[in-house]
Amino acid sequence: MMQAFRNSAKLIAVFFGLMLLLWLLDLSGITGGSKLLGSNTTVGRINGQGVPTRVYEERVQEATRQRQEQSATPLSLEDIQSVRDQVWEEFIQNRILEQEMDRNNISVTLDEVTQAIRSNPPQPILADSSFQTDGKFDPSKYEAWLLSTSGEAAMPYLESTYRDQIKQSKLWSIVTADVFLSDAGLWQHYRDEHEQTKVRLVPIVPRTAVPDSAVTVTAAEVDQYYQQHLDEFNRQKTAFMSYVALPRTITPADTAAALAHVTALRNEISGGVPFAEVARRESSDTVSGNRGGDLGEWTRGDFDPRFDSAAFSLPLNTLSQPVLTQFGYHLIEVTSRTGNKAKGRHILVPIEIAGAHRDQLDAQADSLESLAAERMDPAALDTVGRALKLPVLHSGPVQEGTRVQVGRTVVPDAGVWAFQAQKGEIGPVIEIPDAFFLFRLDSLQEGGTPPLASIRPSVEMAVRDQKKWIVARDMAKGVEHRLGEGSTLAQVAAALKLPSQDLGPFTRLSPPLPNPRLVGASFGVPKGQTSKAIDTDEGIYFIEVLDRVPADSAEFVRTIDETRAQAIKLERQQRIRNYMTALRQQASIKDFRAELFRTAAQAEAAAERVRAQTGQNKGQ
Repeated sequence: MMQAFRNSAKLIAVFFGLMLLLWLLDLSGITGGSKLLGSNTTVGRINGQGVPTRVYEERVQEATRQRQEQSATPLSLEDIQSVRDQVWEEFIQNRILEQEMDRNNISVTLDEVTQAIRSNPPQPILADSSFQTDGKFDPSKYEAWLLSTSGEAAMPYLESTYRDQIKQSKLWSIVTADVFLSDAGLWQHYRDEHEQTKVRLVPIVPRTAVPDSAVTVTAAEVDQYYQQHLDEFNRQKTAFMSYVALPRTITPADTAAALAHVTALRNEISGGVPFAEVARRESSDTVSGNRGGDLGEWTRGDFDPRFDSAAFSLPLNTLSQPVLTQFGYHLIEVTSRTGNKAKGRHILVPIEIAGAHRDQLDAQADSLESLAAERMDPAALDTVGRALKLPVLHSGPVQEGTRVQVGRTVVPDAGVWAFQAQKGEIGPVIEIPDAFFLFRLDSLQEGGTPPLASIRPSVEMAVRDQKKWIVARDMAKGVEHRLGEGSTLAQVAAALKLPSQDLGPFTRLSPPLPNPRLVGASFGVPKGQTSKAIDTDEGIYFIEVLDRVPADSAEFVRTIDETRAQAIKLERQQRIRNYMTALRQQASIKDFRAELFRTAAQAEAAAERVRAQTGQNKGQ
C-alpha cells in the first residue's frame, strides 16, 4: 500500500505544500537584517544538542516573510525580537519532545502510518470540493486518489507529518494514562462549573489603607532590610541613552493645506465628477473609499459627534461643506434618514504634514540618517544635534525587555536595539507619527542588586510597606471584634471608611477575585455569614456570602456521561500542559544568539576593518 502511495504525484502538492510551508514558518525565527558575528556554527544548545546556525537562519527568514505578509506595515525591531524568541522557544519545545519520545522508546510502524493516512484524511482534502459528493466528503474518492498517480510528490510530507503526529499521540497516551475521575470527582468538577455565589468583599490593602504618617522608618531599619532582602532589589540589565527628537507637529499651514485640498475635491464633485470616483481616488478612509465612500447605515453616536451633527442636519442628497472632526475634513452626503439612523457616504481628507513643511522635515530626517544614524562614533549625535538645532536629551533608565518612554511617548524598537548595541553606538532613525528619534547608547548597567545608595528611596518604601502590614493586621483584628459584637460587614466598612464591593454571581471557574483563598472562602463560608480575616499577598480581606445557588444534582446525573468525557479531556489537556512546563523548566538551555548577531553599525565597522586590513596587505 505504501509503495502505491509513493507512486502517486501532483495534486497533493497544492494542499500539503501549503501545510509544510506553514509548519516550517511556525518553527522559524528572524534575523531582522542582523549580521552573523564570527563563524559560530550553533545559536545555542538544548539539553546538550546544538541548534545549527544555518537551520535557525533559514527558518528565521521564512518566519520574517510570513509575519511581513500578515502586516500592513514594515516589521519593527520589537516584532523581529518577538519572532526570534518565539522561534527559539519552538526549537526548545520540539527538541525536548523528541528527546522524551526517544527516552520512552516510542516508535511508529509503516502500517500505523498507512492506516492513519487512509482513515484520517488531512483537513485540506476534507474541505476540497473535488473530494466531495453532494456536498459531503466521499471516502471512495479519497481512496481512489491515494492509488492514483497524483500524490507522489507529497508522500514524504504525508509520511513525515503523520509519523510525528502518531509519535506525539503515543507520548500523550503515556503521560495521561492514569487520568481518571470517579463519580465524586466528576461531581466536584460539575459543581465547580455550575455552583454560583454572590459576595460582599471588604479589603484592607496596607499601602492605601494605612497612611504614611502612621509609620516611621529609620536609617538603621533601611540598612537592615536591604541586607536581608538583596534578591528583592535585583534589577535587570539596564541601558542609559541619549537622544535627539525631531518633532512632526501639525502646523496651521498643514491644516490650511488639508482644507484647500478638500475644498478642491468639493468643487470637483460640484462640477460633475461622480462622488464615488473621487472617494475611491482620494479618501483616506480606504474601507468606505473602496465602496465609493459608502458608509452603509449607521446610528447617531456611532461616529464623531461633529460628523453626526452635520449628517443629521444636512438636507438629503446634498453635498456638505467641509466638516472638521478629530480625523480630518469630511465631505458628507446623506441619502436617507429615519429617526436616529442614517445612510450616506463620505470622503475623508486627514490633516497631515504637507507641502513645504513636509519637504523641510524630510530634509531634516535625511540629515539625521546621513550624519549620525547607525554610527559607532558617539560624537555624531552631538554633531547632528547642533546642525539641526535639536537638544541632546537623556532617557531614563531602560531595563531589558521594556520599552523606552520619553515623557508620555512610548518609542518602539529603541529598547530592543539598546541591548544589541555597543557603548557609544548610535542606532537607526526611529519614526513614529509624532517625531523622528535617534538614540545613542551611553552605558549599560549589568543586572544584579544595585548599591543601597542608588535605591534607598525604594528600600525605604519597602520598609514602610512592611510596617503598614503590621498596622493593617491590627485593623483586621478590630474588624473581627466588631463583627463578633454583632455589627454587619457593611456597617464595619462604613464606620472604618473601608471600601466595599458586591461581586457575582460567579462560579469557581470564573471568579472576579485576585486570590484562590478568596475563591475558596466565597464558596466555603455559609450563606449569610462572614469570613474571618483572609491574609493574602495582595491584602487582608473579609467576605460576606450574600447568596448561593447550588449545582443541580439531578441534572448532573442526567448528563454524567457527557460530563465525564469533557472533564477527562480537560484533565488530560492540563496534564500535558503541566508536563511540558516541567520539561521546559528542567531543560538545560544555552542561548548564544545575543553573541552571534550584531547591529548594522557593528557590521559596517567590522567590514571597514576588513577593508582596511585588505588594503594594508595589498600595500605590503
